[in-house]
Amino acid sequence: MLDLKFVRDNVEAVKENVRNRFMKVDVDRVVALYDRRTALVREIDALRQRRNENAAAMKGTLEAEGRERLIHEGRQLKEEIASSEAALESAEKELATEAARIPNMVHPDAPIGKEDKDNTELRREGVPPSFAFKPKDHVELGQSLDLIDFDSATKVSGTKFYYLKNEAVFLELALVRYAMDILQARGFTPTITPDIAREEIVEGIGFNPRGAESNIYAIEGTGTCLVGTAEITLGGYLAGELIEAERLPIRLAGLSHCFRQEAGAAGQFSKGLYRVHQFTKVEMFVYCRPEESETIHGELLAIEEEIFRGLAIPYRVVDTCTGDLGAPAYRKFDIEAWMPGRGERGDWGEVTSTSNCTDYQARRLKVRYKEGGKSAFVHMLNGTAIAVSRALVALLENGQQEDGSIRIPERLVPYAGFERIGPR
Repeated sequence: MLDLKFVRDNVEAVKENVRNRFMKVDVDRVVALYDRRTALVREIDALRQRRNENAAAMKGTLEAEGRERLIHEGRQLKEEIASSEAALESAEKELATEAARIPNMVHPDAPIGKEDKDNTELRREGVPPSFAFKPKDHVELGQSLDLIDFDSATKVSGTKFYYLKNEAVFLELALVRYAMDILQARGFTPTITPDIAREEIVEGIGFNPRGAESNIYAIEGTGTCLVGTAEITLGGYLAGELIEAERLPIRLAGLSHCFRQEAGAAGQFSKGLYRVHQFTKVEMFVYCRPEESETIHGELLAIEEEIFRGLAIPYRVVDTCTGDLGAPAYRKFDIEAWMPGRGERGDWGEVTSTSNCTDYQARRLKVRYKEGGKSAFVHMLNGTAIAVSRALVALLENGQQEDGSIRIPERLVPYAGFERIGPR
């Protein structure tokens, strides 16, 4: 969440930021609750001071009439304090709920807009392949080469699930190890994270664990959820801790399954592996000093680009518009890979994103660092190293050959153990 004093002192800027994100938040209500909380704290402090004075006067009073008056006054003060404390508790709960709805501020260079078309393309890498034949999409390729089975998964688990088979299994393992090797060489600590997180951690990161708009699976009766990304478990790793500044920046790489409801996601661009309920992902996460976060954000994007350049997949980098950032993000860059089977003539599809969330998540999760005898909130950043299902879409479609086989990128061959997937 934002610093509430910042909200109080910058009401119009916060309102404009909410408008630019196309969100509905009652900023005035937050400010009113903040002021009420402040007034109640002062009121309670003054009442407690009077109670202390009353207690001191009791000790020095021997007259019965004076003591009776002081006892009566003491009882009244006790009742007033209890009433004010109850009002404070109520105000603080409502303030926490309303303040949590305010999104992070947005980087001044982030494009203002509501939809994908409003994103700004920054650059392209590689040239989309030109085929002497009509290219297939990954669903056709996966089924013809016996790599993906959607029908059996639908029977067993429901729609938007899948079985990977044969070489596709080793491609998933190869992509994970390929990404992990790159990250470890750049100072990231490899981890395999839990696939379940407590609801307070999910909320702290900025995901809604319940309700119609939630994209997260809540596990009934447990107060936990299946994670939609290892950003949740990596961000919760240091929740409530005070970090020595010398440890920063802390770079973590997390392998996890990701579970998403994807409610309402439909259409041809969501078919097959592109939008599913469960997939494997390697996530990058960084805790750092505030002055480091913008530079580190650029480093995370550079790593994502390195991974996809190594896979010889054409891509473009886009600066995400304000309406598509997500509440915690200050700025977000996406990599969109060329997918020849997307639409009639091929199109770009998102394969990674990296976000600088500044101290927004750290305030909610109470992650601070200590330096020079003072403490401050860290900045937290995240980025996709590899989302396997979408990477497979791009690999299969870009690597397809006229004979129906798939050519494997050279960098991935040592990990996969084969250069080509052919018809059986």
